[in-house]
Amino acid sequence: MTRSSNAGATPVPAAGAAPDVDVVCLGESMVTFLPTAPGPLADVPAFERAIGGAESNVACALARAGHPTRWISRVGADGFGDHLVREIAGCGVDTRAVRRDPARPTGIYFRTAGDRATDTHEVAYYRAGSAASAMAPATMDPAALRTGRVLHLSGITAALSADCLALLRTLMSHPSPDHHPSWPPLHADGAPSVAGGDGLPAAPGRPLISFDVNYRPHLWSGAPGPQVLLELARTADVVFVGADEALAAWGLPDPRAVRAALPEPETLVVKLGKAGALVFRRAPGGAGRDEEPAGTLVPAPTVDVVAAVGAGDAFAAGFLSAALRALPLRTRVRHGHLWAAAALTVPGDLAAPPSRALADRLAALDDDAWGTLHLGPGWTDAREAADQEVPTQ
Repeated sequence: MTRSSNAGATPVPAAGAAPDVDVVCLGESMVTFLPTAPGPLADVPAFERAIGGAESNVACALARAGHPTRWISRVGADGFGDHLVREIAGCGVDTRAVRRDPARPTGIYFRTAGDRATDTHEVAYYRAGSAASAMAPATMDPAALRTGRVLHLSGITAALSADCLALLRTLMSHPSPDHHPSWPPLHADGAPSVAGGDGLPAAPGRPLISFDVNYRPHLWSGAPGPQVLLELARTADVVFVGADEALAAWGLPDPRAVRAALPEPETLVVKLGKAGALVFRRAPGGAGRDEEPAGTLVPAPTVDVVAAVGAGDAFAAGFLSAALRALPLRTRVRHGHLWAAAALTVPGDLAAPPSRALADRLAALDDDAWGTLHLGPGWTDAREAADQEVPTQ
């Protein structure tokens, strides 16, 4: 038997109720142990405790930016589970639908201080048989999972177990052949076309599905991970994928090849690292055609990287935040870049996003000024006074 993490708290809305949060994020979060000194794990003398998880990172960033957000998962009935729920709730995230598992532990992992893209980076996961790996259609609350205008998922969850994959397939299935939710139509100035609204309308049958591919080869261990991720991505409405991931998982050499393999999502964001991101979006009434067949390239600002961990999650959160506000497509990607820069300039997985005023001001820069933007540690602490310059390097 499992129990809610917030016994006695107000229950989440019942099935069929109107969405009560902007975004629901489903996925495993773990307690992270960060080294107090550089070097291989064998030589690190001590670690500091933190938390990390792709979907909970997105939930925390969005909540810190003022978006009502709910994180749904399973954690062990243990001290690490207590810590996770407390820390995530402390960011302003609704954790009422988190389940506690008395038979399975909360996952943990240790990592080195180096960039995960380098050969010196080490990660030691202790998540096999974790409470989150028992997420399944039968063990999760279907009403809670459909209480947001957006449901954010990632390919990491699909890799945890057959039950987790079955849950994602259930959540991402279209309720009818002609159902395909979309972002709200915009006027030319970027304002929403629905009077009185500034976000995403609830779609009939299911929330709008945001899916971050998050290909982690070590999690699949011989299973057909790339094909599974391609299958899932094709059923999503908004997809985030790195060009490096697409090459490693699917052998696709460039963003246009990725779009050809994923024609179904209304919005596809292919992240290009330091070069920025190329985004494809279907034209309204375009019978499957994109607004810009070659995609829209949005460069990233120059960033002095402290740790390249959590940036992809922050990018997704920034993009979704701007989309919920019905900002223009290019501005959504710029917000993604800015939120990613906030994560890149701190040592842990979680970083407070820039304030809305600061992000809006920077995202509105003309192309020349944006092209010279150079962000270093502490840049998000700049005050939003009109005459205050952002600290750059």
